[in-house]
Amino acid sequence: MATVRISDDALALACGADDVAAAFERAGHIVERTSSWGMQWLEPLVEIDGKGFGRATPADVAAIVDGSSPLGIGTIADHPFIASQQRLTFARAGKTRPTSLDDYAATGGWKGLARAREIGPEATVEEVVQSGLRGRGGAGFPTGIKWKTVAGAKADQKYIVCNADEGDSATFADRMVMEGDPYMLIEGMAIAGFAVGATRGYIYCRSEYPHAIAKLQEAIRKSAHLVHPFVLEVRAGAGAYVCGEETSLLNSLEGKRGEVRAKPPIPALVGLFGRPTIVNNVLSLAAVPYILSEGAQAYADCGMGRSRGTMPIQLAGNIKHGGLYETAFGITLGQLVNEIGGGTASGRPVKSVQVGGPLGAYLHPDQFDIPFDYEAYAAVDALIGHGGITVFDDTADMAGMARFAMEFCAVESCGKCTPCRIGSTRGVELIDRILERAPRGRDTVETLPQMHNAPHDQRSLEDEIVLLEDLCETMKFGSLCALGGFTPYPVMSALKHWPADFGVTQVPEPAE
Repeated sequence: MATVRISDDALALACGADDVAAAFERAGHIVERTSSWGMQWLEPLVEIDGKGFGRATPADVAAIVDGSSPLGIGTIADHPFIASQQRLTFARAGKTRPTSLDDYAATGGWKGLARAREIGPEATVEEVVQSGLRGRGGAGFPTGIKWKTVAGAKADQKYIVCNADEGDSATFADRMVMEGDPYMLIEGMAIAGFAVGATRGYIYCRSEYPHAIAKLQEAIRKSAHLVHPFVLEVRAGAGAYVCGEETSLLNSLEGKRGEVRAKPPIPALVGLFGRPTIVNNVLSLAAVPYILSEGAQAYADCGMGRSRGTMPIQLAGNIKHGGLYETAFGITLGQLVNEIGGGTASGRPVKSVQVGGPLGAYLHPDQFDIPFDYEAYAAVDALIGHGGITVFDDTADMAGMARFAMEFCAVESCGKCTPCRIGSTRGVELIDRILERAPRGRDTVETLPQMHNAPHDQRSLEDEIVLLEDLCETMKFGSLCALGGFTPYPVMSALKHWPADFGVTQVPEPAE
């Protein structure tokens, strides 16, 4: 009987992987549950002797085994989607059993921690600095600089906090790490703790990831003796998007309301329980074992400019081949969407692509030649963020999407600062008024939900748009954190590239 490998990743489970696995077991086959390859449009993906079959159902079992199934994709590792990647963080994806210590050790696990202990804390921090690793959660702050600050701080207790509150649209890489390769995250945090003198760590995981939480808890229990004296604990969030912001997350960890703190002081000096704290994203910490085991230069050799290493890019939305694609910085958006992603799932033309979650800018196909690089995106008022890409075809209403950004901010605001708390609510009202004044030929105008009865005044449509631009400027530079500060990105990009969706032929220039 064949040994069959099927992922127990949450997405695979949602697509029916458990039923497929049970069908193979009933047929007398040995089934191993593994991490996901990241070819999510093919889940449940069945692997036998390295060859893949997807999307599989229980009814496909007999044909898969006898070789007559039309679902075959050949050797998985040779598939263009996998073979063209540069997998450093996701090198084990699809190949190992998530909580098997034997599988992890056999594939290079714990080598990074062993080398860190060999070269010492100071040299470990310097390796991370020289690698060029930057925060993978949003702002792209140099990870090594944050570590160096915490290492130099004097305190009786320091902490390592992993921000696993993955709440951006089109993002699932953190979940895939936690569910598919939890020891890599544990090793990265243990290295961080050793480097800066922290003996305790917390993984703040969103409550919507029960499978990830369970895998992490099992992996922490099994590996506790290997990372001693570093002690790890998983804490579940409560669904607040703003807790993805590091200081709000720290408040939540302390049992307080998830509300943004004013900075300074920075968390690296006054963080969790008032102690020096490293707060890093899952992907940042997961990159550390490779950096330590293979050396800073091996990591820095990938990428471009100040964007070094690889980025696990998540392809989602209206896209034919949705999944996780890890590659070095520098690839263009056009390559990602059209060549790797296969264009839209609907077969219609791409109208826009949002990069960086619900607060990321909408990029026009004319911008598809921009390289995937922190500075290149910042130059066009866009964000890489957590690397999530959401594709929209030509049926999307960009004015409606801009309205959603303001509404999202209004709902998720912690209420700490006025530009975010009040500005987002005024933004919803303002876009509603713009759409009310827009030409009635727009099919979406009458169907957009109205949250209020905004009073009509004497301002023209152009005046309202200028007012919206002014409001966005205030939110961008006046908000306390990125929630209010980044909300203008999708709004202004939608207005800039698709003015017709707002009922104007071009965006009026704001008054001096």
